[in-house]
Amino acid sequence: MYFKTAACQAQAELTVKRSRFIGHIAPVPDRERAFAYIEGVRQRHRDARHNVYAFRLMDGPYEKYSDDGEPQGTAGQPVLEVLAKEGMTDCAVVVTRYFGGVLLGTGGLSRAYAQAAKAALDAAGVIVMKACAVYTLSCDYACFERIASLARDSGWPVTDVRYADVVTARVSVWSDETQVFENAVLSIGAGRADFARVEESFAPQK
Repeated sequence: MYFKTAACQAQAELTVKRSRFIGHIAPVPDRERAFAYIEGVRQRHRDARHNVYAFRLMDGPYEKYSDDGEPQGTAGQPVLEVLAKEGMTDCAVVVTRYFGGVLLGTGGLSRAYAQAAKAALDAAGVIVMKACAVYTLSCDYACFERIASLARDSGWPVTDVRYADVVTARVSVWSDETQVFENAVLSIGAGRADFARVEESFAPQK
């Protein structure tokens, strides 16, 4: 199981008939973070005519958008459609509009908001998050070097590495490869490595 989200926070700007459209995007794991991000953009652009938003979450799944005073269906919905078309989830987009004095019409508005959302997405880049099982690992230095090499070859992220009398670390193993990891640790460790499966999560697939 996997999903695509924004690789980082980013923004991009375009001008259409003197109106400035600033697209902002951020990865968000839940509704609370989504609304907090949206509110942060609104506060930074309090003087803007509109701060339109849309976000999609894997949990539910759930999606929401707001036209923020623009004609119904001309702003938030086109932004949401960009996220849906690109298969994006767990991310939020806000498009800020500074009105330039020229009316764009419903078609022009929809295109401008969609273009600003896509520009922000392009600026952030896309990352694939893949389902994984997170293990804690404790072993001697020689075992760790061999297990870390296997992890690099397999694309399993290794984090929280600490060197003391033994090496401890966390290894995120793709959910369909857990048996490979466990068998390898048992074989490499030969009684000198301890591991435990502690949680299910998602990790970036590089």
